Amino acid sequence: MTHDGPMDGGFLDRVYDVEDGEGAKRLYADWAESYDADLIANGYASPSRCAEALAQTGVEPAAPLLDLGCGTGLSGEAFRTAGFGVIDGTDFSAEMLEVARRKEVYRDLFLSDHEHPLPVEPGAYADMAAVGVFSPGHAPAALIDEVLARLPSGGRFVFTLNDHALRDPSYEGRINELCDAGGAQCLFRERGPHLPKIDLQSTVYVLRKG
Repeated sequence: MTHDGPMDGGFLDRVYDVEDGEGAKRLYADWAESYDADLIANGYASPSRCAEALAQTGVEPAAPLLDLGCGTGLSGEAFRTAGFGVIDGTDFSAEMLEVARRKEVYRDLFLSDHEHPLPVEPGAYADMAAVGVFSPGHAPAALIDEVLARLPSGGRFVFTLNDHALRDPSYEGRINELCDAGGAQCLFRERGPHLPKIDLQSTVYVLRKG
């Protein structure tokens, strides 16, 4: 479910043209086996940046972490490398989850629905992550509220907004509204490389639930 990529005339070119959940499912089903190679070839940097940012905020690395939209598990590998020991993943693509399962970095993997991406009870996870998930037409800004509603007080949410998402004011607007109202505190915000081979950047955020 990680939605970011360069323009290569193939899957990475088509991903931003997907307009509905069924189209996204078809795209990711076909892309699953070559997804890692495509992103790694372009220097995919956001997973390690998110993992390192979350670790720096003083979270308990043994506490359960949900990797939302985990795709093939590139983000899970980064969180494991950063010292997180209990990682679950969810995604709406069964084919992407099958690739993630082979990596053996997740405690549990489960299928979600594109319309309901968070099939978990409040408090089930101490922290959550959404690496490369937010993008117009894929995951709206309202998902930030849904994540925070399921975190305990003090729980962290690490996520990225790439250049495409940052062109849509609803994302940063919602972050600012939440922080201004006391619903969240922004512990970390840093712009940096996302897919450096095509000069695509992202901003990594860590929000702490108020």
